[in-house]
Amino acid sequence: MNPQRAAVIGAGTMGLGIAECFALAGMDVLLIDAGPELSELALKRLARRVRGHVDAGMLKPSALDKAAAVTTAKDLATAVADAELVLEAVPENIEIKRDVLSACDRHAPPAAIIATNTSSLPIDKLAAFLDRDERFLGMHWFNPPEWTPAVEIIPSSRTDVAVVEQLRAFLLAIGKRPATVGSAPGFVANRIQFALFREAVACVAEGLATPEELDELLRGSFGFRLPFYGPFQIADMAGLDVYESIFSVLADGLGSDWEAPELLKRIVAEGRRGAKTLGGFYEYSAAQREMMLLERDKRYAALNQLLGELPPQNFTPRGAGDDQD
Repeated sequence: MNPQRAAVIGAGTMGLGIAECFALAGMDVLLIDAGPELSELALKRLARRVRGHVDAGMLKPSALDKAAAVTTAKDLATAVADAELVLEAVPENIEIKRDVLSACDRHAPPAAIIATNTSSLPIDKLAAFLDRDERFLGMHWFNPPEWTPAVEIIPSSRTDVAVVEQLRAFLLAIGKRPATVGSAPGFVANRIQFALFREAVACVAEGLATPEELDELLRGSFGFRLPFYGPFQIADMAGLDVYESIFSVLADGLGSDWEAPELLKRIVAEGRRGAKTLGGFYEYSAAQREMMLLERDKRYAALNQLLGELPPQNFTPRGAGDDQD
């Protein structure tokens, strides 16, 4: 059974958005912040947030009633007392999380799932704060949580497999696209996102592009593909032998850290060069390959048209104004 009653602990940007998502999915939601006054303010902020989404045409007016049904409690113990799903979304401070998670463990029902929305802290380290750690795991959402579909599920070494499957089924039922990943620094999505950001900053620092030029370039190239395909499918369509060749150029110019990964070398050596050989990181039949490439072109054409209809982003580049530091 999917959880029907949720307690969200922490009403910052993420907690507020997750509470909205749960409420719109028809759950009974209780939202609590660091104190009663802050919790009441959080409910008002939630109402304004949903009103803004309705006024912008992003939600139906019925969303207002669902948001208005979100309640709060006088303290954490009361907040989690009847919850089937408890989500901790307090700041990324391990001492605060220790206190909150320990209290959730003591006061939530025995069958409740207890999850943390941490974006970087080791799940096993957090699990040590709970006695019933088999019902604890990471559930990492992305900003803004109402609209971003991916959610990382990060089990600890002690999490019950049945709890992982229950949470996965729940997220699918409310329209999210969960992925179960291992606990490592930054998990998976942030590790890749920050690798990209690190190289973006390096390109700007080296004078290869301005932030504006780099943002424009990535929006219209690599980033343009990502709504539809992950890096492995993109590589398969481009050709893994091509990727290996590009890595050799990067390694010559930027150092040995840019050598082609051994997994990529092994796959290419086996003759699996991607979609053109009907096998790479994925397997394809000839019909599947042709359908994938046609569907890719249709998706890219539709996205290009949508982007052309959107107004330009009006941000002032750093240094363009007279009053910049």
